[in-house]
Amino acid sequence: MTHSIWIYILIAFGVSYLLRVLPLTLIRRPITNPFLRSFLYYVPYATLAVMTFPAITETTLSPYAGAAALLVGIFLAWRGKTLPIVASACCITVLLLEFFLV
Repeated sequence: MTHSIWIYILIAFGVSYLLRVLPLTLIRRPITNPFLRSFLYYVPYATLAVMTFPAITETTLSPYAGAAALLVGIFLAWRGKTLPIVASACCITVLLLEFFLV
């Protein structure tokens, strides 16, 4: 049984659209609950960490290069450097360590 790819694309579009529109239509007043506000504040950081950490450890040829890049990134971010500087330093760290380790 063959299905058109367009059906799957339309379903994915509909689900994605509903996930973005429903909170805007259902929650019309400001959120005053302190627990919910603090939870929603940290969601982007947790999501970024969950998406980034496996990529750091699994996409490098050497796990040591990924770990070193993670430490460099944490250090530079802690020092207040911008995202392009942190990302560039992490990439350079992986490049150099993989060049010498592998």
